[in-house]
Order: sequence, then structure tokens, then C-alpha cells
Amino acid sequence: MAYSELVLERQGPVAVLTLNRPKRRNALSLSLMTEVLAALDEIRDDGSVRAVVLKGAGPVFSAGHDLSEMTGRDVRAYREIFDTCTRMMNAIQALPQPVIAQVHGIATAAGCQLVATCDLAVAEEGARFATPGVKIGLFCSTPMVPLVRAVGRKKALEMLLTGEFLDAREAREFGLVNRVVPADRLADETLALANRIADASPMTVGLGKAAFYAQVDLAMPQAYDYAKEVMSLNAMAVDAQEGMCAFLEKRPPEWKGR
Repeated sequence: MAYSELVLERQGPVAVLTLNRPKRRNALSLSLMTEVLAALDEIRDDGSVRAVVLKGAGPVFSAGHDLSEMTGRDVRAYREIFDTCTRMMNAIQALPQPVIAQVHGIATAAGCQLVATCDLAVAEEGARFATPGVKIGLFCSTPMVPLVRAVGRKKALEMLLTGEFLDAREAREFGLVNRVVPADRLADETLALANRIADASPMTVGLGKAAFYAQVDLAMPQAYDYAKEVMSLNAMAVDAQEGMCAFLEKRPPEWKGR
């Protein structure tokens, strides 16, 4: 489909999604979020896509929800916005392909939520992160959900209650991003990470990503019960047998995606 606020490109096995509202600091309008959902559906059905990079056009990654859509509405309108946002965040984690946030400038409110939701994140050294809704009377309740799971309770609550910025170094220290790189290396380093993921069996990566999110909030005994069953079934897969045989035979594996 044609997108008006989003750009979907391919770089080999990597799909690159660019939030394309630079004049609005890539604010997550209802239409943009709807387009992201459509693009994720398109990517899910494309077996040649092995990983996804999510980035923003212009000077920032994303400043969060579009506040021009957030004034003078009734509760049904607000529910539609937050329902769509929640569907988008859930769709990112449900996607078989890993999604890597490529973060520059700022990622605030729902933009910070987007970073916390992505499976991995690479940030430039000057990137900053915040959940500043408290400063305008709208607590960042939905950004709170992935944020607390990424950085832990104390740091998340500090960010939510103060609205203060976290710099890139602190974001890495607290687990919001995986890597911090010079600005002129951001695109190359993010794509390199995506391509390393793309080298693995797509079946194995998709299964592993789904298993990760299924077990992460379980108690350890239940997590092991679930994980050992997943691994037992995984071991029977064509790609697992191929990978183990290739290792023993000292040759590159030939993935079949099943």
C-alpha cells in the first residue's frame, strides 16, 4: 500500500521503517500509527524480511503523541488513540522479525514508549529520552508499561514523576537501549546489527522472540516449564537439525525457514 506519513524501504533482508512527519517531530498521529500497523502486517507476510529498523526522519526520533489530536475530544476519541497505540506496540513485539529502534535526537512520551517496546535499540551519543507528560497534566500511563519493564521500577518512576531527560549513556546503563554510537555511525551500526540477526534461521528467530515475551513475566518454574517444551519442539525443526549438523560438519548452514 501507499504510505503518506511513513516510508517503508528494503536494504537486503532488512526492512527500514521511517516515521516521516519531520515538521511535527514525528508525532504519532492516529494516521501514522495506523500506517505503522499496516506496514507491520506487510512485513509479517514477507518471508524475505529477516529484521526491521525503525527510525525517524528529520531532527528527532519521535516526540510522542500528536497533541493537536489530544484537545477538546470526547472519551471515545481518546480511547481510539490509545487503543491504536497499544495495538501498534503489541504488534511490534508480536512480529516474528526483531525490530530495532534507531534513535537520534529525542524520544519522548509515546516516542520513548516506542523505543522501550522495540526488541533492541541503538542510540546516537546525543540522544535523550523522557516521559514528560506529568508536566502538561497528562501522566505517561501507557508509556509506563514498557518503560518499567525496560529500566526497572525506581528509574521508571523517577522518569514518570519528574519528566526529566535521560541521556544516551544513562539509557544504556538502565537498559533502555543496547548500544550508544557516534551520530555519524548510527545508521551503519544499526543496519549491521540487523544484518547479524538476518544471518540466523528466520524460523528460529521468530520462535525465540515469541518465547522470550511469553516467558519473561512468568515465575521461574513456569518459565522453565514453558521454555523446555519450546526448546524440545524447536530441536525437531528442519533448521535446528540443519544447524546442528552444519556445526558438527564444520560447514555453513543452509536455512529452510522451517
